[in-house]
Amino acid sequence: MKKNWDLFIDGGYRPAISGKRFTVENPWNGETIASVAEGEAADIEAAIDAAERAFGGWSSLSGAERGDIMHRAADHLKKRLPELVTIEIDQIGRARREMTAQMARLPEWFSYFAAVARTHEDTAPPFAGDYLNYTKRVPLGVVGHVTPWNHPLLILTKKVAPSLAAGNTMVVKPSELAPITSLLLGEILKEAGVPDGVYNVVPGFGATAGAALTTSARVRKLDLTGGTETGKRVAAAAGANLVKIAAELGGKAALIAFEDMNIERVVAATLFASFIATGQTCVQGSRLLVHRSIHDEVVKRLVERVAHIRLGAPQDEATQLGPMVSQRQRDTVERYVRIGVEEDGATLAYGGTRPDGDAFDKGYFIKPAIFINVRPDMRIAQEEIFGPVVCVIPFDSEEEAISIANGTEFGLATSIWTRDIARAHRVAHKLLSGITWINDHHRIDPASPWGGFKMSGLGRENGLVAYEEYTQIQNIIVNLSDTEFDWYADDGQPKRYS
Repeated sequence: MKKNWDLFIDGGYRPAISGKRFTVENPWNGETIASVAEGEAADIEAAIDAAERAFGGWSSLSGAERGDIMHRAADHLKKRLPELVTIEIDQIGRARREMTAQMARLPEWFSYFAAVARTHEDTAPPFAGDYLNYTKRVPLGVVGHVTPWNHPLLILTKKVAPSLAAGNTMVVKPSELAPITSLLLGEILKEAGVPDGVYNVVPGFGATAGAALTTSARVRKLDLTGGTETGKRVAAAAGANLVKIAAELGGKAALIAFEDMNIERVVAATLFASFIATGQTCVQGSRLLVHRSIHDEVVKRLVERVAHIRLGAPQDEATQLGPMVSQRQRDTVERYVRIGVEEDGATLAYGGTRPDGDAFDKGYFIKPAIFINVRPDMRIAQEEIFGPVVCVIPFDSEEEAISIANGTEFGLATSIWTRDIARAHRVAHKLLSGITWINDHHRIDPASPWGGFKMSGLGRENGLVAYEEYTQIQNIIVNLSDTEFDWYADDGQPKRYS
């Protein structure tokens, strides 16, 4: 991997106008892996300029033509996955076994939305009288993508694929912690035939580059993944400019385990939901709601199993859990562990401390934490921690489980674990959750809508709905009659006004 990266604007790399740069750190050992140009407001404006110039050409292509280019992009992306996986691991510290499995799916998004671009049909709604009435979906223009550090290329791909398919051009502001793969995607798209200026990337910080992008009146849609408070600010800025917004924000996902579910399966599900990506995911299983009749046995086995999770070098295939992405993120998790210990009643059953040994001294490691005797109103059960912390909460009835699961400000994801199919659907229909899995967790597909209720966000990624949200509807009404029409003629004939 090269050590110096510039902004990607108008199909090529260029330095920031200010000449500023920042460094990207490897959370495994604290070493600098790259120097990256630091974009600011002037660079965002230059990127929007490029995107505006490219819009006419890209949007005028047929859906089939855009689809062909996107299929090539899927092929090029697949070929470069080994390189991208290694870089992603170095940026965020996620274990290779996880990152390889996740990123192997990314070409599917370009293939799926290529097919949507080729096949999506317009409509011909009924219209009284001798008229032809039809609609067209047309692209919005320049769109802005603000992406996080936890799944850098996956989350970016979920935004780029539908916006490209719909005919938009774009400016991307990736997280300063993990900007490199976003830049590399520019090379991949260019190789596939995406015209210069369609895809632009301006790494930088939220207060400068991010603020310039999210307050620009020239951007016609903003698509953000991040924290809820950031989402509120961006939505307010978008509203001032009447800009469309999609925002996938915070979560406090619950696993609801009923008494008929096999205990080992509940434990395995919790380990996956709670500790994948070192807990740094918006659908992290932060609350395990377990029926009181199996509670004690589940806790016992959960503690036994989590003690054997292998922490280590994220590039090592044997490692099961890597470090947190940064010192700041680990500090946040440790602060919440202290809050949990100090809250009246909660018990730290395992973890929440830094692992011993020289191998972990330079990395931002923390042992996965399990809290028991947790009440639903405690801070650790209400606030998003964004780390490997799970709160185990017992329940006695289906109604109580639903009440606890719904009892936060968030509504992104929930999973239900039961062998009773009627109960599974009954509970799912009562959950205030944008995504509900039954007997699974954290599964995704490019055709399946993704997004939350309540403070977990606005809009949806994936599926036809995502494509359509990157368009606007134009209605065309054609009078097919040759009959003369004169509203002001005094001919005694009834006139149609509307």
